[in-house]
Amino acid sequence: MNALERLARHAGQELEEASPIEVLRWTADTFGRRFCVTSSMEDAVVAHLASRVMKGVDVVFLDTGYHFEETIGTRDAVEAVMDVNVITLTPRQTVAEQDAEYGPKLHDRDPDLCCRLRKVEPLEAGLERYDAWVTGLRRSDSPIRANTPVVGWDERRQKVKVSPIARWTQDDVDAYVQEHGVLTNPLLMDGYASVGCAPCTRRVLEGEDARAGRWAGRAKTECGLHG
Repeated sequence: MNALERLARHAGQELEEASPIEVLRWTADTFGRRFCVTSSMEDAVVAHLASRVMKGVDVVFLDTGYHFEETIGTRDAVEAVMDVNVITLTPRQTVAEQDAEYGPKLHDRDPDLCCRLRKVEPLEAGLERYDAWVTGLRRSDSPIRANTPVVGWDERRQKVKVSPIARWTQDDVDAYVQEHGVLTNPLLMDGYASVGCAPCTRRVLEGEDARAGRWAGRAKTECGLHG
């Protein structure tokens, strides 16, 4: 176990009951500009929280080429009105180039490969300059995320992974959005509980899990960014 992993595991225990602001303050104090926030632009809650402890914090967004227009609009609005530095990552290939090599609609035939090409690989390249990355993962999102640590170790990328709102419920998120006027993706008001790429995301039905609209009809529930 290296020093960075020891730091992560110790902090995970020490900060388990800490507020998101306290977790992010520790992150900023520990890593300075060597950390970033990753955002799907479903909302700007974590970016807003991070901007309160570090002005101009890097906010990394993956433009897969398949996003809803509302998602791109949310990114642009966040960049325009918040004190953050939005960094847009793109895949090695355009959608057209990917279609030429793998055939059209790879997301329908092999969604895991599509996610790897358009999300996982670009993020791993984009995170190379950082020692830590901050996510918006919450334990209440889905059973697979129920044990998400507030501060943990990303073994694959050898980085500290910080999830400052891991203990928050949707009510906590909604309350923060309301109190601070935080930007959210308009699709959240149109039946979407979780927003991903347009071809692989649908509205959720009453009583469904928040992520039921992602890759509906498949066993797949995660894109691979988080393990």
